[in-house]
Amino acid sequence: MFKRALFPFMLALATSCRPQVVSTRAEYQMGEKVPAGPLTYNVVEKVWRSQLGEMFQTRMPQNRFLVITISATNGGGGEVSVPLLQLEAPDGKLYTELENGEGVDNWFGVLRTLEPAQTGQGRILFDVPLSSYRLRLSDGDSVSGHFAYVQIPLQIDADPPLVSPTFGKQ
Repeated sequence: MFKRALFPFMLALATSCRPQVVSTRAEYQMGEKVPAGPLTYNVVEKVWRSQLGEMFQTRMPQNRFLVITISATNGGGGEVSVPLLQLEAPDGKLYTELENGEGVDNWFGVLRTLEPAQTGQGRILFDVPLSSYRLRLSDGDSVSGHFAYVQIPLQIDADPPLVSPTFGKQ
């Protein structure tokens, strides 16, 4: 009888001593703050372009340019580098951010280091087929392989028309 009365108490004690599993959200929408390690990202805007630049300095993609405006804040206690980011297609194929931002206003750059409490912002560039994607944000630890994802829905934006040069016309 004593053992039966003690069983519920021991069961409650055993379950309360187990480490609690903290579930972390891995899917986010554009505009939401996304914690990933010491960095907190915010994907502000995305724009599809069939070309970059103007007149004689146009840059053409293999597929289509996807320009994404992001901000990253370092919430850690030390300097952090913001890695090159990747897009994941619905079929699982990964596309890495382009290292050449020619023709992109406010390009975020390749070497982007943030001091504690510093926020960096800018535009990143991809050359990808038209599709919806997930922007893959690393927690900064290449060993753990933990990622957070931001949904990048397919929505075609109208390209601004190219302006033809006017030679001698007023």
